[in-house]
Amino acid sequence: MQVELSAGTVEYTDTGGPGPVVVPVHGLLMDGTLWDAVAADLAVDHRCVVPTLPLGAHRHPMREDADLSLPGIARLVGEFLARLDLRDVTLVGVDTGGALVQLLMADGAARVSRVVLGSCEAFDNFPPGLTGKTVVASGKLSPRLFGLFMQQMRLRVVRRLPIAFGRLTKRGDATTAGWVRPLLTDAGIRRDAVRMLRAAGADPGFLREPAERLPAFDRPALVVWASEDRVMPPEHGTRLAALLPQGKLVEVADSYTLLPLDQPAEFARLIREFTGR
Repeated sequence: MQVELSAGTVEYTDTGGPGPVVVPVHGLLMDGTLWDAVAADLAVDHRCVVPTLPLGAHRHPMREDADLSLPGIARLVGEFLARLDLRDVTLVGVDTGGALVQLLMADGAARVSRVVLGSCEAFDNFPPGLTGKTVVASGKLSPRLFGLFMQQMRLRVVRRLPIAFGRLTKRGDATTAGWVRPLLTDAGIRRDAVRMLRAAGADPGFLREPAERLPAFDRPALVVWASEDRVMPPEHGTRLAALLPQGKLVEVADSYTLLPLDQPAEFARLIREFTGR
């Protein structure tokens, strides 16, 4: 499915059904397939609407004047909810998707009734770890050179390095392999990715001020952190849960940052328990 937003065409999947609406948000150089296993599990009793945002693995180039800063993409998520008239939403994010959710929370998130923050950037942790620093630094390249740099991601041995996806997921390589294909085949996607990464690199403290507004988010909030996370500090999960008036922290074992790939059944179970289904 597709929807036309101010930035351009955004693809999404929608499991349909009358259950509670869950909208999961992915991170940098990822697409909606991050959530395939979680959405399939939840589809029994939830409606899962999963967008692929212009974060470098999308398939439709954005308009040349689109705001591809991370705050701009967070606003695009809000526009997506409004365009599809989604209400009483459980908004879920991991990795940079969790940062986007925090930006929406700080601005009120009128259509959101509860949030789930999986292991994600918070406070001053941007770009996070070797992976984040490498990816953001690569945005300084021209789109053509960025594409050449990303060619090496076709190799599994490179994807599993600490500077790539090796510290983000234990067992999700088959999914991560698909995320690099749009960059390798479409100059417009490479252009978007470089614009997005340059904007992110120019504003590394974009989460500091929104963190000060998180205590005003008075709706239920579940913070789910991977106990073996090597990119997102565990103490940030504790701090986020403490900041939120209705925050609750749960740790998940045997997973790196990308919980939907490493522990999809457990992550889906926690969401289902959280929404009361």
